[in-house]
Amino acid sequence: MIKVLYEDNHCIIVYKPAGVLVQSDKTGDRTLGDDVKDYLKEKGNKPGEVFLGIVHRLDRPVDGIVIFAKTSKGASRLSAQLRNHEMEKVYLAWVDGVVLEREKTLKNYLVKDEQRNIVRAFSMPRPDSKEAILSYKVIGYRGQTTLLEVQLQTGRSHQIRAQLAVIGHPIVGDEKYGSLLTREKGTIGLTASKLCFNLPVGGERKCIEIPVDTTGVSAEYIERTC
Repeated sequence: MIKVLYEDNHCIIVYKPAGVLVQSDKTGDRTLGDDVKDYLKEKGNKPGEVFLGIVHRLDRPVDGIVIFAKTSKGASRLSAQLRNHEMEKVYLAWVDGVVLEREKTLKNYLVKDEQRNIVRAFSMPRPDSKEAILSYKVIGYRGQTTLLEVQLQTGRSHQIRAQLAVIGHPIVGDEKYGSLLTREKGTIGLTASKLCFNLPVGGERKCIEIPVDTTGVSAEYIERTC
């Protein structure tokens, strides 16, 4: 059963649990996209295949908000918003250690190792590197961990994971990037917590948000017009 956060004629926003793929990969495991297609097919009593456009992705161990397009018009207009940085995506990250700088902007150059599926962050450009910029602010602390609100200025593969790791604060449970703390298998302490976008038809600005306190992330959500 999927958790639908918002739906209209052109798009649908759902909550992705950690450990679930957004789109199929070489594992062949069932995906969130498969579940959304089944939901739309059953709801609309549609025979055959239904259209579903992948607008963006979340890494498998990340949970949170994902938007899909239900029409080709929706897919085109939402993808354009993403390319033009008109779609705002905010994340909540539990990280190892106590982060002392309450607010900071990080700029790095990322190089992806395709064979190992890992990204390295450097302070200076490297051959084939891509610029990555994010800003964070401290929300709270729990023991020897810190909760950060992270906003992306660029959207690179594993960007948040790599950039926070290189400053010595990997995401809790993210062993691939050096976390020494454990979580439930297949999950890390990173949630796509807020998505703001313009409706594909009409242009009304919508924000979908998962609220949080310093004890953890809730899968309840808030919908509001911005």
